[in-house]
Amino acid sequence: MALTILYRDELLIAIDKPPGLLVHRSDIDRHETRFAVQLLRDQIGRRVQPVHRLDKGTSGVLLFAFDAETARNLGKQFEMNAVQKTYLAVVRGWPPESGVIDAPLLRHHDDYGGAMPQAEPQAAVTRYCRLATIELPYEVEGYPTSRYALVELQPLTGRRHQLRRHLANIAHPIIGDATYGRGRHNRFFQQQFECRRLLLACVELRFRHPAGDELCIRAAPDGDFAKLLERFGWRG
Repeated sequence: MALTILYRDELLIAIDKPPGLLVHRSDIDRHETRFAVQLLRDQIGRRVQPVHRLDKGTSGVLLFAFDAETARNLGKQFEMNAVQKTYLAVVRGWPPESGVIDAPLLRHHDDYGGAMPQAEPQAAVTRYCRLATIELPYEVEGYPTSRYALVELQPLTGRRHQLRRHLANIAHPIIGDATYGRGRHNRFFQQQFECRRLLLACVELRFRHPAGDELCIRAAPDGDFAKLLERFGWRG
């Protein structure tokens, strides 16, 4: 498969990661044979180093460095929460128009098995804004209609599965989330709209380029996510 390249220069490269693709090899998904690192390396003929990760089910902007010094520079920005990350998600229900979720999280294993549980929760903060809503004439959880919303999310910290866990914590889980979501709503979207993916996408990264200038890289949702936005009248 050919990966969509969003940006490239002599130091770094960014792609639009499709849903269902791991960034690199995982001990948990041992059966997987395709990884973003490998695919991109084969596609451009150069070694690359991922400087952050997206969950397997999440699509969107994924950043790589061409050399160790650039990887350290960018990795430090992510560690210091100096990178502004913006996501779009479709959630169950209608959350408030805007707000901040400030809820510490215990460390969990991620898609790569790289985190061990710990006793003390870590600070975790997510800012959100409701962009659009829809009410569908279908009974999913005992109500005659079902409500969903499109939200913009900005994680101000970088915890494992932070967005998915925070939205579940406020009773507005992301559609398609098999771990923290609602099975009835996930199945409803699969059956009614043929949408079988996690409806979460990283649509923008804004950070300081190692050369000194601010850089903003964007990726609009595509595929099943884009089709659903179109169907709900949420495009644009």
